[in-house]
Amino acid sequence: MIKQRTNRNLKTDITTGFGSYSKDNTGRYYNKNGRPNVLVTGLSISESMSWYHTLINMSTGYFLLLIFSGFVLLNLIFTVVYALMGIEHLVGIRSGTAFEQFMELFYFSTQTFTTVGYGRISPMGMGVSGVATFEAFLGLLSFALATGLFYGRFSRPQAHLRFSKKALISPFKEGKALMFRVAPFKNNYLSEVEVKLTLAVKEEENGVWTNKFYPLETQISKINMLILSWTVVHPLDDKSPLYGLSEEEIIDTPMELLIFIKGFDEAYSNAVISRTSYLNTEIVSHAKFKIMYGPDVHVNTTILDFGLLDHYVMVE
Repeated sequence: MIKQRTNRNLKTDITTGFGSYSKDNTGRYYNKNGRPNVLVTGLSISESMSWYHTLINMSTGYFLLLIFSGFVLLNLIFTVVYALMGIEHLVGIRSGTAFEQFMELFYFSTQTFTTVGYGRISPMGMGVSGVATFEAFLGLLSFALATGLFYGRFSRPQAHLRFSKKALISPFKEGKALMFRVAPFKNNYLSEVEVKLTLAVKEEENGVWTNKFYPLETQISKINMLILSWTVVHPLDDKSPLYGLSEEEIIDTPMELLIFIKGFDEAYSNAVISRTSYLNTEIVSHAKFKIMYGPDVHVNTTILDFGLLDHYVMVE
């Protein structure tokens, strides 16, 4: 228990949004990608899920696969409808095998859905013409929706920050410090960048295990511009809830270091945030980070090498 070991009256943070009773939540608070480790139940899918946020936050590969799969599926449905209504109501379909005629119907459906309409195949009769009209209308709505999602994904402000995989306990001034590294990996520029650290631990009080959240002070909590890497440092001095613990005790204590970074993106003229966390099992003691930037061969510019983001060396 950190509070008893340090024998200090530490002020806890109750604004984290997580409950205080440890028996009511399990696992880490934040996943490594910054998303809260929370699963909502007791609601219908339409109530618990924002489809816009789901599609915006979906990975690019899955998003493109979903768009393509939806396009193919809708056209297959209309192809079956045209086949059931009879190919004699579609002028221009060539004679051939059943598969070839099915593919002719499928291509007619895609041309109608995209409003291309080459004209070789055309509907004849009120029924088929009505289905083709509805398909063209549905195609317009679908492409408008897909275009909006593409734009939303493309224009969404993001921090584009990458964190080191490990946090370190390193020598710092006359003592030690807990630190991690973060760096921007895109060609966007963040200004007025500030960081907030919160230490989450489980403590026993009067026989009841509770969650405690302690704000951690950093050597530098705000910088004007984040251009190169930034090593965020929390000194393990008498102001730290970890003060008085050895490096081995810190690593053996079940806890989670919650990271919250906020900055202003100059291109979007908007605030962006990034979150992540480190478990005690993701902390390495007696280590320090290698410098990940340096001059180029002509000493004209600075090279930021992301191959060194996670590199550290062991120290005495």
